[in-house]
Amino acid sequence: MVSVTSSEASRSRSKKVCVIGAGPSGLVSARELRKEGHKVVVMEQNDDVGGQWLYQPNVEEEDPLGRSNVPIDGALKVHSSIYSSLRLTSPREIMGYSDFPFLAKKGRDMRRFPGHKELWLYLKDFSEAFGIREMIRFNVRVEFVGEEEKKEDVRRWIVRSREKLSGKVMEEIYDAVVVATGHYSHPRLPSIKGMDSWKRKQVHSHVYRVPDPFRNEVVVVVGNSMSGQDISMELVEVAKEVHLSSKSLEISSGLSKVISKHQNLILHPQIESLEDDGRVIFVDGTWVVADTILYCTGYSYKFPFLESKGRVEVDDDRVGPLFEHTFPPCLSPSLSFVGIPRKLIGFPFFEAQAKWIAQVLSGKSSLPSSDQMLQSVAEFYRSRDLAGVPKHNTHDIADFTYCDKYADYVGFPHLEEWRKQLCLSALTNSQENLETYRDSWDDHELLQEALQSSHFTNFNC
Repeated sequence: MVSVTSSEASRSRSKKVCVIGAGPSGLVSARELRKEGHKVVVMEQNDDVGGQWLYQPNVEEEDPLGRSNVPIDGALKVHSSIYSSLRLTSPREIMGYSDFPFLAKKGRDMRRFPGHKELWLYLKDFSEAFGIREMIRFNVRVEFVGEEEKKEDVRRWIVRSREKLSGKVMEEIYDAVVVATGHYSHPRLPSIKGMDSWKRKQVHSHVYRVPDPFRNEVVVVVGNSMSGQDISMELVEVAKEVHLSSKSLEISSGLSKVISKHQNLILHPQIESLEDDGRVIFVDGTWVVADTILYCTGYSYKFPFLESKGRVEVDDDRVGPLFEHTFPPCLSPSLSFVGIPRKLIGFPFFEAQAKWIAQVLSGKSSLPSSDQMLQSVAEFYRSRDLAGVPKHNTHDIADFTYCDKYADYVGFPHLEEWRKQLCLSALTNSQENLETYRDSWDDHELLQEALQSSHFTNFNC
């Protein structure tokens, strides 16, 4: 009988893993995979870490609606959809990874709800603290991910990438691929009668950066999301009129206060049609002649590089089938996704996902059978349908209980109570005080509880 040393055993469990994307979910995935002894290469199309949080001011090359002039590989020219004035909608205390709090640092943006640059700097700090940069190939775009022909029942992946500067193409084989490309880049557009023939300016918020280009214009903002509200409040200072078109006229008291304050900010129902003479007609029969329509209508999931032979598909923004939003049953565990879920406290959740993937790949954790996973996905879809959740909101979680259940897969700590309560407190404050909630709050006791917790007190810079 041949004995196997522990180092040989760990080497046999070690996988060569490609992580696509160096944003919040890709960075923590790289860290957790390496912790488990895997050999990791991160491919990042931009020249630095951060993903969505790496602000890209130059959007001239991007199609205004992010849909035409897209190269054959389906990739957009601009990844980030962040506008210049964007500030976090959650307090910084809840946003850090479990062992790396998002601390206010002297000489930087120390506000509780800082601007986007501060979160990017946090991600840079995280990368440097854990030596993640050395695993990243920058300015490399993944063009193809597909299964290698199976040998001895072992599934491996062909990854073809292109260096953006030199054009050099590389083709490599990996044991596993982790997709961490984010979901706030590819614009989701409504279907409106006359939209394709309307001659005036139409843009998606993906390419919105500053309000100046809209000075003295009549602008229709479509979509009453946080970004739609934020951008409307910014435009109202420079535009002649801002007409906010919303699915529902039942709005928060916070937005109601803003509208009552600005005579040139008018609320409308959904758009019925766009007319050749520049009119935007709303479903209640009212209309306005607009210079620009700005779509704040969200984003779609797209994986243009992935060839899964139909085993992972995006159907009206439902990515699936994915067991627990992470593993495609027929391709697990060698293919996985991090960062698909929305409407949750992202960083700790993505960290739990990353730990789970890393442990499954090393054999420390195991998955149910393919049939059991497919059954679980079917039950989840059925529960969403019964709850009346539209298919395109499949991955909107909005449930702390689910986050805790998920953490149990890997023995990851449940979300701290203060983290949950600070999240809810900020949400309630934003509903009531849309213009001021980032700078005026009444959760001081909760904040003290948070700062005295082990998340902050056990951390040494």
